[in-house]
Amino acid sequence: MTWLPHITVATIVEDNGRFLMVEELKAGRVVLNQPAGHLDPNETLTEAAIRETLEETGWDVEATGVVGIYLYTAPSNGVTYQRVCFAAKALKHHPDYQLDDGIVGAKWLTRDELLAQRERWRSELIIRCIDDYLSGKLFSLELIRPSL
Repeated sequence: MTWLPHITVATIVEDNGRFLMVEELKAGRVVLNQPAGHLDPNETLTEAAIRETLEETGWDVEATGVVGIYLYTAPSNGVTYQRVCFAAKALKHHPDYQLDDGIVGAKWLTRDELLAQRERWRSELIIRCIDDYLSGKLFSLELIRPSL
């Protein structure tokens, strides 16, 4: 059996203590996640984070740093994900943007509001990434090196 980790990106977008979150359908229920998704062929990690944020929220963002790199094995299916989490600032909202299939919508939530909805988290990575962001340890975008 071949083991293939999935390369994913996520984006922390914060505005006055509220975080841009995505409500999405997963296994028949609505869950909360950061704007996140898989790396597509021929794009950089930073480009993927910007694209996924737009596709899932209708927001143009500018990446400002790297929050962290995480390895997560989903207990539901045993799939291992490597997540590169970016911080970004919101630039412009496109309220009529056609969001990806399976996306219910975007919400701005505080950390406390997220904690009150723990049963709706897609994974524990949600709060881990937010807490790492709030700790102030933000790495330069130069950490992400271009492909050769």
